[in-house]
Amino acid sequence: MTTHREDAQPDEVIRSDADSEQAQCEVHGRVRGMGSTQRTRPNIVYILADDLGYGDVSCLNPEGKIPTPNIDRIAAQGMRFTDAHATSSVCSPSRYSILTGRYNWRSSLQKGIVGVYGDPLIAADRLTVAGLLRQNGYATACIGKWHLGQGWDFDLTEDFLPSNRNGDFLEATPEQKARWREAFSRPTTGGPTTRGFDSYFGVDVPNWPPYCYIENDRTVGIPSEFLPARLLTNNQASIPGPARAAWYFEQLLPEFGRRAENLISEHARTERPFFLYMPLTSPHTPLAVNEEWKGRSGLNLYADFVMETDAIVGRVLKAIEESGVEDNTIVMFASDNGCAHYIGVKDLEAKGHFPSAHYRGYKSDAWDGGHRIPFIVRWPGITEPGSTCDQLVCLSDLLATCADMLETGLPGDAGEDSVSIVPLLRGENHPVRRYVVHHSIEGKFAIRDGGWKLVLCPGSGGWTEPNDRTAAEKGLPPVQLYDMDADPGELNNLQAARPELVAQLVRSLEEQVFAGRSTPGPSRTNDVPVDIWKETVPGFWEADA
Repeated sequence: MTTHREDAQPDEVIRSDADSEQAQCEVHGRVRGMGSTQRTRPNIVYILADDLGYGDVSCLNPEGKIPTPNIDRIAAQGMRFTDAHATSSVCSPSRYSILTGRYNWRSSLQKGIVGVYGDPLIAADRLTVAGLLRQNGYATACIGKWHLGQGWDFDLTEDFLPSNRNGDFLEATPEQKARWREAFSRPTTGGPTTRGFDSYFGVDVPNWPPYCYIENDRTVGIPSEFLPARLLTNNQASIPGPARAAWYFEQLLPEFGRRAENLISEHARTERPFFLYMPLTSPHTPLAVNEEWKGRSGLNLYADFVMETDAIVGRVLKAIEESGVEDNTIVMFASDNGCAHYIGVKDLEAKGHFPSAHYRGYKSDAWDGGHRIPFIVRWPGITEPGSTCDQLVCLSDLLATCADMLETGLPGDAGEDSVSIVPLLRGENHPVRRYVVHHSIEGKFAIRDGGWKLVLCPGSGGWTEPNDRTAAEKGLPPVQLYDMDADPGELNNLQAARPELVAQLVRSLEEQVFAGRSTPGPSRTNDVPVDIWKETVPGFWEADA
């Protein structure tokens, strides 16, 4: 088992006495599995849904109204986690943490998400899950949504975009279209293939330009047409901009499924293990449901999209089975955050389906509905089929988990907030982490310590009412303290009754922030100063809050 030592240097890998045995195992391309058996290094397929709520998966929410038979099959053959969390309640920060094992707020992203044509969020020299696995002989591939910055090689000046008059986007000029053709003829400089992946096929953000596929570091064709606002009707948060001719959103899921099938089939014929990171674009808006799935749920378009997403998961599982690698392939399924309220939540709830189950809030929020997510793992021969784990885990744990699977070490400057869940997957029922730090879209902090949760804002920290401004105007307390075991819906704020616990949790959060890490190891420096007491309105926070 890999350990950290306080005096380790940033680039030093600390190994245990078992390392010599492991080195010999790696020569033969093998690692130790459960007991005394020898297993070939497992393939790893990580499927990430986009904006899928905890309550949208039927095996986690039996009272839900959306059937998810393929996701449920992973659970029936593996382990479902009931207390799993994204590090953030929105997508870019969560994706950063998944791949780096580091909280996003240690980076420059203190709130919000990576913007249109944004700079790469993952530093070029930071170890990612893909980089670690590639170092250990894996073929690494990403298929789907990136949203961590591509490193576009052009200057985003005002004249690059269509003009905007009173909120209405106008047609692009011939000069702008010519500039687009020139800009998108260049390779990207900071996408997946520069961050540990051998290959990449996908889109940066499905509802943002450029509207085209990206393969490795090039756009597939040159997006030189203008996708106007009139073609984006009812596609929430979509932005007009450069597109390939005849671009349409409904093509994305089927194409990603086809690409994944081909990749699995190809790699299964080689002796080299593979890692497939498959961040889907669904059920995030635009709700681009293909005709064969419209109306299938009997609920609304979002529920139809969840069912179509589940079908893509089924295609991936079938490809693994038909390729003959099912017994040596770990399948992980998760979501990047909770369900977005604007997909017709009120309509769903009126029909008896609750995307956040019995948890409070939605995407963007510091409340659990924003970041408690479905997380399911199938590891043949290791995880007990149909098992459930109630221990606290976090999506940042993937890096340390992969290192533990391979019995290799992590350098001191990697995976600062990553904890291995291998013991849980092997059936050990004890906590692997005490804390998880949560982050809302507005950059508001929350911290879990066992069954306790402290929220450092008066409201949701996001979009759900009461948001922080509304809560402040109502005179609600500046912090919230909940007993999650007794009150999972976060309805009974205990901050006034337990001031000593509030102070203790604040200190714990401050220690983890300013140490630059939450795991054992050498102290690290955050990329930018981190303020845990972000003001809701000017002067709202007291000095001793």
